Amino acid sequence: MCSCNQIMDRAPNLDTLLEMDIINRYRFDRAGINYLTQLIGANISPKAARNNALNAEQKILITLRYLATGLIQLNDADIHGVSQPTVSRVLTEVINALSSPALIRQFIRFPVSVEEFRRNAVQMQGIARFPKVIGAIDGTHINIASPNQHEEIYVNRKGKHSINVQVVFDGWYNIIDVVARWPGSVHDSRVLRESSLNNLFENGHMPHGFHLLGDSGYPAKRWLLTPFLAPQTQAEQAYNRSHKVTRALVERGIGQLKRRFGILHREIILQPVKVS
Repeated sequence: MCSCNQIMDRAPNLDTLLEMDIINRYRFDRAGINYLTQLIGANISPKAARNNALNAEQKILITLRYLATGLIQLNDADIHGVSQPTVSRVLTEVINALSSPALIRQFIRFPVSVEEFRRNAVQMQGIARFPKVIGAIDGTHINIASPNQHEEIYVNRKGKHSINVQVVFDGWYNIIDVVARWPGSVHDSRVLRESSLNNLFENGHMPHGFHLLGDSGYPAKRWLLTPFLAPQTQAEQAYNRSHKVTRALVERGIGQLKRRFGILHREIILQPVKVS
C-alpha cells in the first residue's frame, strides 16, 4: 500500500486511448479537451513550478471524469493517481473557472435583438410550425445529498433533496439561459418570477411579439405561452399539438445533458452552493 507521501502514477495517458475511449471516459473528444485547456488553462495552471504539480489538462481530466460518471471522489482519485483531497481542490478550482461570469456570458447568451429573435423563431417554427417562438423553457431537479443547513427547503415534491434548475433551449439545442440556484422545494413558477429573464420581458427590454413556450406549471403571459388545459375547439387542439411537439425540444435537451454527464443522474455529494 502506498504511503501518503508517496507519489502515485498519474493516469490515464490520453495518447494511449482511442478517440472513442476518451469520449466514453470524459464525454469530450481529444480536440474538445484541448479546447477546454486553452480556454481556462491560464486560470488553473500551477502558480509556481512545484515538483509534481498538476497541470491544467490533468485538472480538467479529473473534473470531466467526475462530471461524466458521478462517482465518489475517491474513485476519481484512484483513476488519476492523486489523493481525494486533491480531487476536491481540483473540482473547486476547475468548476469555478468554468462557471465564471465572463465564461458564462461567452457561451450562454439570451438573444436581445430583433434580428436574433427572428432567426431563432424561424428555426423553432421549422419543428411544428409554431410561429414567433424563440425558445422553450422548463425546470429540472438535480438530486443532492441532504445539506447540513436548511435541509427542509431542499426537499422537492418527490421527497428528495434537490436543486431546481431553470433552463431555456433554442432551436439548435443551445442553452440560452439557465438559473441553477434554487432549492428543490421552490416551484418552477417562482424560479421564473424571480429571474432576470422575467424582468427583461416584463419591463419591455425584449422585442415584442415573440414568445417562449412552457408547460402548464408556468403562468401564461404575453411572452410565455402554455398549453390549453381543456382544449375545446379544433384550433385549440391544433395549438396544443404544435405546442407539445415544439416544447419537447427542451425536454430532449435536458435529457441529452443528463445522459452526457452522469453526475446529473446521481445524488451529488457536495454542498448546494457547489452543486449550483
